[in-house]
Amino acid sequence: MIQIENLSKTFTLHNQGSADIPVLTGASFSVAPGECVALTGPSGAGKSTLMRLIYGNYLAASGHIRIGHVDVAQAEPRQIIALRRETLGYVSQFLRVVPRVPTREVVAEPLLALGTPREEAIARADALLARLNLPERLWSLSPTTFSGGEQQRVNIARGFVHPYPALLLDEPTASLDAGNREVVLSLVEEAKARGAAIIGIFHDEAARDRLCDRQVDVGVFTPPRAA
Repeated sequence: MIQIENLSKTFTLHNQGSADIPVLTGASFSVAPGECVALTGPSGAGKSTLMRLIYGNYLAASGHIRIGHVDVAQAEPRQIIALRRETLGYVSQFLRVVPRVPTREVVAEPLLALGTPREEAIARADALLARLNLPERLWSLSPTTFSGGEQQRVNIARGFVHPYPALLLDEPTASLDAGNREVVLSLVEEAKARGAAIIGIFHDEAARDRLCDRQVDVGVFTPPRAA
């Protein structure tokens, strides 16, 4: 479902004489349907950079990122937009939403974008918010003023409201108490059971051990820095 082939990324420092800094070289691995793969490696190894490349936020210098039949590294913007709408979900650490949009609308938006009837989309959003123990009194409010843990639960609900065939998870259990952590772990297990291919960054070692079928050390794809 997800195929990374000989992927490389270089950042150009325009304020330092346009110096090129290679951050990933020759990254290659695959993720099958129903499999969860953890990205590991020390801080600065390129885990977040690799996630952003897969999601299409960064442009690859070379190589391929195949999600189903789409090569993100070569795709046009409209193809990436369609891929994100239908196939590739992303639960980041940070919630970015338009102010004043109610929480239930934020969570339901991926379904509404696919043409799901509004009543059904809102019902599914409400069910996930309830499962993640977000008080119902907050559902009609904008999540921009919520606590970090509350915003993360909104982010998780939004990422799981549509059954994406592929998922990217960036620290999905950070900032959560034990009860909500267990809910999130169960949601990931259910996604695996329905056949989602999942790539995640998990500093929560117990969560990583429970969810992930194997690990990819991103550090082996990180070029040595010049002295």
